[in-house]
Order: sequence, then structure tokens, then C-alpha cells
Amino acid sequence: MNNADQHDGEREVKDRDRRRPGSFSQEQPRPTAKLVPVKGSGLSGPFIRRPVMTVLLTLSVIVAGLATYGKLAVNDLPAVDYPVIQVSCSYPGADPTTMANNIATPLEKQFLQIPGLDIITSTSTQSNTQFTLQFVLSKSITDAATDVQAAIQRATGKLPIDLPSPPTFTKTNPNDQAVYLLGLMSDTLTDGDLYKYASTVVAQRINILPGVSQVSIYGVQGAIRVKADPAALAARALTMDDLASAIKAGTVYSGAGQFDGAHRTFVLQPNGQLDKAEGYRNLIVARNPNGAPVYLQDVADVRQSVQDERISRFFWMRGYKPARAVVVLAVSRQAGANAVEVAKSVRALFPELRASLPGSIQFTPVFDRSQSIVNSANEVKWTLMIAFVLVVIVIYVFLGRATDTLIPAVALPMSLLLTVAVMYMLNFSINNLTLMALTLAIGFLVDDAIVFLENVVRRAEHGESILKATFNSAGEISFTILSMTLSLAAVFIPLVFIPELLGRIFREFSVTIIVAILASGLVSLTLTPLMCARILGERRAGHKRAWMERHTSNFIQRVIAAYGRLLDKFLDRAWLAVPILVACILGLWFFFTHLPFTLLPPGDSGFIRGLFIAQEGSSPAQMRAFQAQVNQKLQEDPAVGQFFTLAGFASRGPLSQGLMFLFLKPRSERPSVDKIVLRLQKSLASIPGITAVLTPTPVLQISVGATSQSQGQYAYTISGIVPQDVYAMADELMKKLQQFKGFTSVRSDYYHNTPNLRIDINRDRAATYGVSTSAIQSLIRNAYSQNYIYLIKEPDDQYQVILEVKDNERAHPEDLDDLYVRSSTSGSFSASGSGGGTIATTTGNMTSLVPLRVVTSTKEVIGPQAVNHFNQFTSVTFNFNLLPNAAIGDATNYIEDAVSQIQPHYPTVQGTFQGETLVFRQLFRSLPLLLLAAIFVMYVILGILYESYVHPFTVLFPAIVPAVVGGLATLYIFHSVLSLYSVIGLFLLLGIVKKNGIMVVD
Repeated sequence: MNNADQHDGEREVKDRDRRRPGSFSQEQPRPTAKLVPVKGSGLSGPFIRRPVMTVLLTLSVIVAGLATYGKLAVNDLPAVDYPVIQVSCSYPGADPTTMANNIATPLEKQFLQIPGLDIITSTSTQSNTQFTLQFVLSKSITDAATDVQAAIQRATGKLPIDLPSPPTFTKTNPNDQAVYLLGLMSDTLTDGDLYKYASTVVAQRINILPGVSQVSIYGVQGAIRVKADPAALAARALTMDDLASAIKAGTVYSGAGQFDGAHRTFVLQPNGQLDKAEGYRNLIVARNPNGAPVYLQDVADVRQSVQDERISRFFWMRGYKPARAVVVLAVSRQAGANAVEVAKSVRALFPELRASLPGSIQFTPVFDRSQSIVNSANEVKWTLMIAFVLVVIVIYVFLGRATDTLIPAVALPMSLLLTVAVMYMLNFSINNLTLMALTLAIGFLVDDAIVFLENVVRRAEHGESILKATFNSAGEISFTILSMTLSLAAVFIPLVFIPELLGRIFREFSVTIIVAILASGLVSLTLTPLMCARILGERRAGHKRAWMERHTSNFIQRVIAAYGRLLDKFLDRAWLAVPILVACILGLWFFFTHLPFTLLPPGDSGFIRGLFIAQEGSSPAQMRAFQAQVNQKLQEDPAVGQFFTLAGFASRGPLSQGLMFLFLKPRSERPSVDKIVLRLQKSLASIPGITAVLTPTPVLQISVGATSQSQGQYAYTISGIVPQDVYAMADELMKKLQQFKGFTSVRSDYYHNTPNLRIDINRDRAATYGVSTSAIQSLIRNAYSQNYIYLIKEPDDQYQVILEVKDNERAHPEDLDDLYVRSSTSGSFSASGSGGGTIATTTGNMTSLVPLRVVTSTKEVIGPQAVNHFNQFTSVTFNFNLLPNAAIGDATNYIEDAVSQIQPHYPTVQGTFQGETLVFRQLFRSLPLLLLAAIFVMYVILGILYESYVHPFTVLFPAIVPAVVGGLATLYIFHSVLSLYSVIGLFLLLGIVKKNGIMVVD
């Protein structure tokens, strides 16, 4: 008897047993249905007849599941990272526009030729340009690095010839959250010495760990600073260029060869390098006309200092006194590396690192991102276990017998263990989505086993022996289980084929839940029949009922009777189905258009990143004053456990912006992070002169690739070929965005009021005095760029010798008047403007000096604080954070409406969402198509199984539409949002109602 004949027989029985209204009442007991004759035992026969084989296969699954579970990596989300390369280039003294034109543009032209490049962004600030190159997901990070290196080589000839060093790159994403933050503190060591320990002892050791891409050091390296006195130089007829040449000539470190004697060879080691400030102080840089030497200390203040004196750092822990010197190290992982494993390997180094550091240094772990990842995963694991226990309890309550309950209770862990083994083979991880897949699957993994069990019990209660009932049930119910399993798995098939980042995120979830469903079907057709045949007791007429069975059967019968009466009434008014279906369709439209959308609930990681932004052009001294006020406000907040602030860090952003890293107390000791952010925003707003931007770090963070989140979690970028149009549209768009009530902050990276001092060269007068443009440029650069003129080489590190004028000689525009440039003509120009004598310097040139003010003029203007590019075009990026009750969907709709009103006036400007916002748009724009695809796949599979065009409609549509409407209505009633989790719930809902529909139709 084939399956079609079998189901025809079932339909005949159901037709004969059809009841009229009221037939399910307690007064009229439900008639007993006849058993359907069955030939064969279906797919389960061999497993019932061969118990040894079935048991051994089961043991194999148990061993494989338990062995592989401990080897599965733990992560927050599936390991999906864009291959990202960060390129850095430094050109000391260059303004942002010069950096953009001389550095960014020639490099970008070469980078754009790299195959597989998706996005390139660049930010040019004072003396620095940072590039972030994002590649397509299919490109390996190794191939990307090779292509980037080749592009840098091609661009070398187009870069400035006086570039101190070529561009460098790292395989790291600067926008990714650090895996680990470590602190080194000391009350006795200098900043430079502490940095040396951080760099040579700690960072180098961590850098070689597998999975680590970079260790960023938030500190300042030691250096020798030569602060020249322009008046003292002029008095001795010297210029800044003369001083630079003299220092370079006075220290050198190179090989010199060897002596080869008759019996011995000597390697020559000339001691030509000066490596201490004292040595440079006594360096002769010139001679007076009487032959007396001019020492460097006569014309400059030489001190053992640091590479960048503008940087100010402050680290605070509640209950501890702040240290005098502090360095914080941020450990970043490589693309695709597991954050938990990287953090674990870093922690394993702690004993070794502490033993390698002197007692004057306090080594303190500051932040461990893996803790929130592991805690989040453990919470889901507990949910999984609670769900397992609840499911078993519910099964026991409704089945009423412990032996009956044991069968589906065993099928559940068996399905999970088989799924875990397959996850290991597919290189999946234990993350929030795969654990969610297993947790959600628990609810219906037992369905197949219960369907088989109850069919066996039903046949046994009609007089068949347990063994015969099991064989007959195997033949009778196999098709139902197969159809339920395949059609339920089909719900999640469309999620497997979503392209790009979104598909990679969903893939582990969808494949895990598909495998779990298939495993459940397999167990219900193999192990479950064997257990039914071997464990169940006989159920002949008059058998003794178990205690739970007696106490629950009456309640269940009353529920069934009530349902029967309602069903009969509805069948008498079958025409109501049409308006109900129409109302449900209208409900779909209403809820999809009125529910707020978001991507992932942010959660509470206890970590907040922030900026304090001052007026453009704020001096380092002013920023240190602001930093002190910020530090005070943060210390006053009771929820803050520790924090680190940083100001003047030019390589991390404009000098008028400071960084904040806040680490909150444990969750049980404080309010939610959203409330703390609002409280801190209000507190920091009371500091005049700065604007604070605080961004809570989500527990689950999707890779944002090249998108910067420094000023907010979400981003929208406009770019165009005409910079003036881009900036004009940015101003108008900012005014619109500031009107949206759902933002806690909205900022752009367009700052265009930075004070600049333009130096115009009078070329005619310069030519008259024999002064070249390059000589003027060189003089200004040596005086103010803080570029190093020599690199001290030591076995464990290298240190810069930096030449500049004294601090009080570079505070006002008129300080330029104190500088002199050397003329190439024979006449001299004294400080007073009259002729004078010359002196012999170490260069041996007999030249004269010309005041810089004679050949130049200055004008105060304003310029950009940074020049940003997106795919080589001028760009402005808007970053924003949301209020706790605001949804990203409402924000993106508002932004799109605002852009549509402004963009027609600027046709050359284009806009696009970036990072998490882009992923969100892709998800919810594809959601209706995904739901339709899932329904279509289910229809196809059911149509094939039933060999019918109509039955799939009978199973699917009467249940799916009301169910989806019910799910959306629940979100709407409880003021919730439609998120990634809600989308998963909708797909799960499709599977559940379809499964029930199959059982009803069958």
C-alpha cells in the first residue's frame, strides 16, 4: 500500500467519522475511529528489527556530539568580517588640504585599481592621512594586503620626495572594538620610559599571538627635543636650516668595515651616534669669526622629552589614586579571528608580562570584551536548558506517564547532539544566533517523536500489541513525519542564500536550525520507534492509568470538548473565513508600515566610547583644561567604575577632539547603560566650550567595515565630485537632522572653521634677495612642523630627535618675524635690515641672512579641520545615536525624506547609508521577499509530497496569514520593535503553523 492509498484510506475514515455540531460535548462521548490497515513498516522497520545497530549508532552520535561540543569556538555572532586594511601616512607640518592633495589623491588612484575593493575612505588631518580599505567578503585578507603593498609601491613616485617615511599598512579595522585593553601605570617612571616598557615588553609579546592584528599604544614615546631660540640663532647669523644640517652632520650610525691583519681581524665600530640629550647639548654647530665654538645649547634648549608633547592622558579607577604616568594598550584581532580565543591567549600571558616588568609599574587589565561575549552566550545556554526542562514538563503533563515522556525527552538531546556534531564539521561557532537556533528548535524537535509515540499508543489502545503497533505506526506515520520535517526545514532555506554580509550572518543560524529539524526527523524515524517497541507498556482495554494521566485527562477532555464546540460553530458560519482573511491581509500592511524597525537590540556591555569636542583651533593647553573638567564630571558619576581620557592625540583625530573610554560598574550595581548615557550627557553639557558625544558599545556588534563610528553608532555619507556642493548640502542636511527628536546626538565630520595662517611668498622680492621658495618652505617646516631630523637607533627601539622653535616662539602669528632665511647672494642682511658681516658655519657657506618678514606676508584665514574622501570623492559623514525609545527605521526614513528634499539642488552629490544602518536597510527591504520565498519553497515541497496543487494551499494559507498578523500585533501592542530577532521569530512562526496544518490535513 503506497502513501497515496494510505492517505485515501485515512480520508475515508475521517469522512465516515465526521461529526455534526455539538458532537464533542461531554454528554456525547467522541466515537472511536477505526484503525487503518497498514502494510509494511516504512523507513523505521530496520531500526526496530536491529536494536544493536540502532543503539550503537545512537552511542556514536552521543560520543561525536559530546566530543565536538567542547571544541566549538565561542563568539558573539557568526565570524563575518569584511577584509579591511588600514593605511597610514605621516607628513609632519602639512595642513589637511595639502595632505589630501599630496598624499590621499595619488594613493587613492592606485588603491582604486585593486580588484575586489568595495569601499575606500580617507581622512586627512594635520600631518596625517588615514585610509581604510574595505574589500568584498570573498577576498582574503592576505591577498588584499599584497595588492595594497603593490599599490603603495606604484604611488611612491607621485608622493612628496621629502616624505619622512613611506606609507604603512596593517591588517586591522580601526573601527572594530578592541578585544582587550590593558593599562600600565607608574608614579616614578617618565612617560617615555613607561612607553618603552609598553612597546618592547608588552606590545611586542602580544603582537605575535595568533589572531592578533595590532596592539595600539595610547601613550607617548620618548624623544630628544631641540627647542631653538630664533634670537640666539640670529645673533650668530644662523638659521633653522643651518641648525638642522649641523645636527645631522654631528651624529651618524653606520658601518665602517674592518681591519684584516696577519693573524687577527678587527670589526670597526665608530662611535658616531649621539643618543642622550647631554651629548646633543655639547654638539658644535658653528664657529664664531674668532674661532670660538658655538654649541647647540648656546642657541637651543635640548631636553630628554617625548615625541608629542601635546598628548595628555588620564586613567582613573574608583578607589585608587591616579598614577602620574599611564599608557593604555588596545589589542585588536585580525579579520575572522575569534575574539574569545584572542582574549584567552592574552590573559594567559599575564603572569609572564608581570614578571617581565619592574616593580615600579602597575599592570592592570582594563577591559575584556570576551567577558560580555561569554556572558551573553551563557545566558542563552541557560535559556536553552530552561526550555529543555519546560518542554519535558509539558510533555509529562499531557502524556501522563514517565515512560511515555522518556521517549521524546531522549529524542530531544539526541537531536541536539547530532546538530552539534554537524556544526563542528561545518566550522560553526557557539554564538548568540546558533544558540538561539537550538533554543527555538527545542519547541518543535520533540513534535515528530510525539506524533510517532501517540500513534503507537492510539493503536495499542485499540487492541494491538506494542510491537505490532510500533511497526504499523512506522508504516502509517512515516510520510507525515517526512513531510513535516522537510517542509519545516524549507522555511529557513531562503535565509541560506541571502547575499553579502547579511547572508553570512544568517547562514549559521539557518543551517543550524535546518540541521536540527532534519536531525529531529531522523531520530523520530530511528531511535523513537525502537524505544516505543522496547519501553512502552501494553495498553489493552482496562489498563491501569498513571497518576498524572488520571489527573490531567479530564482537563484535557474538557478543553477538547470546548474546542470542538467552537469549531462546529465556526464551520456552520464558514463564510466568516473570507472577511477574516481580508482583515488579516490588511493587518499585515498596517503593522509592517507602523511598527518601528531596528537591527539588533543594543544590550548592556558596560562599555561606553565618547568624544568631547571643542571649538576648532583649540590649543593643546585649552584641551587639557577641558579634559580636566571632563575627568571631574566622570569621577562624580556613581555608575562609572573606571575611565580613560585622551587629548591631543593627532593620529586618532583632530586636536580639538578628545577621547573617552568609560567602563561601568557591574550591572547589578547601577542602572541601565541608556540611563547612564543620558545622565552623563546632561552632566558633560554643563561644561562650557565642549560638546560631548557618548556611544554605548552594543553587546552584539556587526562588522561595519570601513565605516567610522567615532561620533556615533550609525552613519550616513554624502559624497560628490564638486567639494563646494558637498559642503553646502552638508550644512542644509545638518539643519534638517537636528530637528529629529529621536537623536541623542548627531554630528558630522565636516569642520571648516579651523584657524589657518596663510603665508604668502613675495616671489619678486625673494628673488631680489636671492631667497628661493624651497628655502622658505624648509625654514618654516624645520621651525614648526615638529618633524624629526634624526632617528636614534638602539637595540630595542628607535627614538626621534625633533627640531622646533621654543614654545613661546610659536604662540602668535607675529613670531614668524623672528625667523631668518639664508640668502644665496653675496650681500648680507642683518637683523636690523642693514648690511653686516658673516660667519663660517659647519656647512662652510659664506652667505647672508634675510628676515622672513621681508619676503613673506601673512593672513589669518579659516580652513578645514579635516578633508574626507569616500571612494576618492569629497565626502561628509553624519554619525548619530538614538534615544532608548527611538527606532533606527524611523531615523533612516527621516534621513531619506530630508535628503530627497535637498538633493535636487545638488545633482552631483550622492548619499548612502553606511555600516549597521546599511545592513539594517538591506535586511528590512529584503524581508517581504524572504517571507514570500519561504512560503513558495514550502508550497513546492508540500506539493511534491502530496502530489497536489491544492493541498499546500490548504495547509499553508489559512494559518500563515493570521499567525504572522498575530505575531506583529503582539509586537505592536507591547510597544516593541521589529528587529533581527523578530524576523527570526516570524520565520519560526511560519514553520510552526505549517507543521500544525500538516497534522490537521493528514
